[in-house]
Amino acid sequence: MTPEAHPPPATAASGFGGPDDGKSPDLLLVEPDGELAAKALARFEGAGIRTHVCHDGAEALLQAGALHPRAVLLGAPLPVVDAARVTELIARFHPVPVLVGAGPEGAAEATAAVAAGAIAFVARPYRIEEIAPLLRAGRHGGDSSAVPLKVGDIELDPAGFHVYVRGRSLQLPVREFLLLRYFMERPNKVISRTELTQALWGTDTPESNTLTVHVRRVRTKLKEEGESCCTIDAIRGMGYRLECGTGCSPKTTSTA
Repeated sequence: MTPEAHPPPATAASGFGGPDDGKSPDLLLVEPDGELAAKALARFEGAGIRTHVCHDGAEALLQAGALHPRAVLLGAPLPVVDAARVTELIARFHPVPVLVGAGPEGAAEATAAVAAGAIAFVARPYRIEEIAPLLRAGRHGGDSSAVPLKVGDIELDPAGFHVYVRGRSLQLPVREFLLLRYFMERPNKVISRTELTQALWGTDTPESNTLTVHVRRVRTKLKEEGESCCTIDAIRGMGYRLECGTGCSPKTTSTA
């Protein structure tokens, strides 16, 4: 499939790679799903991110060498050459920040890509409000979103895709991991159902009880497997809140 270049309007300012030379795209989007790529492209261009699209790992390597993009976003699972191998080769021959996006079916490949050097693991479908700050951080040699999070007795490593409660490893599928990360980035704050579904599924209207089921699973794993003192409380008519309390810490003795 032939890659498609989609330059933004001439008035669009690029905030991701210094002066706009009209040649190097801000982002090389490598997304095998054509419909998903088109939707993501519209969002990126709307934010002034000059984007070039291709659809498999082999194309990604060719376009990375030809176009010298300022960053690369890989959708996993990636055909022809997988995301981890693409990440390794880009780091070797065309070093730029690489992000990897995945849903449940691409979690293992995305985790391998992070281990190979990708700066972040993001949700797929993509959210411009999550990705734009990562592109800026990557261009400046840092990524605050990859800093491990500690809330109460829960520790989460976004880069390594690990969760620990009181030192015990907790295994979460990708969407549950991203849901817990979202809560941990906003502890003790009420988050609406609309915000959560938009953040995790890219829509305001997922299947009727999808969010409820995912929250319940994370809550149950924290309590029963991790014996955490933190809770995810449902606030009637408002949403959910991760509540840990002042006495909850990794060394606190479980009262469960």
